[in-house]
Amino acid sequence: MAETLPFSKKIAYAFGQWGWATLVSIINLQLVYFYIPPKDAGIETFITQTVFLLVLNAIVLIAASGRLLDAITDPLIASMSDRWKGKNGRRIPFMKVGAIPSAFFCFLLFVPIVPAESGWNIIWLIFVQACFYVSLTIYVTPYFALLPELGHNAKERLSLSTWISITYALGVVVAAVVPVLGDVLKEAWMLTKVQSIQYAVGILAGVATIFLLIPVWFIEEKKYCKSIDNAIEVPVMTALKRTFKNKNFIYYVVADFTYFMGFTIINTGLLYYITVLLGFEEGEVIIYLAGLIGISFVFYPIVNILAKSKGKKPLVVGSFLWLGVVFTGIFFLGNLPFSADTQAKLLILSLAVPISFLGILPNAILADIAEHDALKSGIRQEGMYFASRTLMQKFGQTVGVVLFAMLTSLGKDPGDDLGIRLSGIIGAVLCVLSGLYFINYNEKQLLQEIEDNSQ
Repeated sequence: MAETLPFSKKIAYAFGQWGWATLVSIINLQLVYFYIPPKDAGIETFITQTVFLLVLNAIVLIAASGRLLDAITDPLIASMSDRWKGKNGRRIPFMKVGAIPSAFFCFLLFVPIVPAESGWNIIWLIFVQACFYVSLTIYVTPYFALLPELGHNAKERLSLSTWISITYALGVVVAAVVPVLGDVLKEAWMLTKVQSIQYAVGILAGVATIFLLIPVWFIEEKKYCKSIDNAIEVPVMTALKRTFKNKNFIYYVVADFTYFMGFTIINTGLLYYITVLLGFEEGEVIIYLAGLIGISFVFYPIVNILAKSKGKKPLVVGSFLWLGVVFTGIFFLGNLPFSADTQAKLLILSLAVPISFLGILPNAILADIAEHDALKSGIRQEGMYFASRTLMQKFGQTVGVVLFAMLTSLGKDPGDDLGIRLSGIIGAVLCVLSGLYFINYNEKQLLQEIEDNSQ
């Protein structure tokens, strides 16, 4: 009988999320801005800014290429992890392998090999991006598969989801420190703008490495995972097909994919909204992001209380729809009849509540879906469920980056900003579609069947 995960181990598990969230958020916040900078950003151009077919540019094509590899590696790593029979468990050995390379290749994404505009930089970016996402998959897919294995019931799974939501948010805040830390290093060490960004990314990637390794060092998988001795032998394609035949998972993953598409558009545009639409300095993004995260934390206890009494589904649907309203307001930033600071604060306040709900509940819902399938079928393939979700999430993030990068061709500079304004409208539409589709998910029936099969 597996032991209940103590509080200290929950925190250790959550640190892993802090690590990879920092790396992913660095890329989400900085990569497009670094390679397609506004005219007054002080960053040299390393890849061609030429627009193809009216809306495509090099960073769009680079971002899209990475997902082709994920379509192979995500289910492959999930299947390997589900079937692994190592002495240290099924998940931790993979996380140990993926941790350091993930941080290293995140840093290399900001180190073009030619210090000027060059086609070689494009080739380098494609290669390094592929290495980063393969390494990240090796870590993240087994990491998420641990959630339903470490959480032995719905209450414990919700608790773990809450803690990793907190550390995910902290990862976003750490990533937002890049411009501030870069400015400090630039003045202290007499660096160029590009060098200051590279040094800042390198330092934070080093911190993220330690966070990634904490669950590897401190969690004894076989001691706390109830299913650790039941490694399955379902072939990878069979397991993948089983996952996508689960109607509850389909309702979940389609809504999740659409949401991440919209949210990534907004996340990628954040530095542009702060600098181009509101006229602030790059470093001020940390102030508003920290405010957003701090306010959202206030609502975390309420999320847990409401999820237990009202269910997770209605809270998620409501959050999707409310984000649609909030994201629409981005179109009007800088043109509203009050100060830029007030506009930014209103945006932060409006985002805090749905972000708190969506930070916690989706992971708990997917853990419920994976547990429900395992109890009904006798086949435990948590890794494949979370890999399938991660794969679709990555596709959504990629499409979001691609859409935003395409929109920059319609205007990304002060006085010529139509593209980044339209990004708010597109993000809003996608979030509303997510909410409307997720209404189909039958949470009450699923939880009742889990309870019936657990007795």
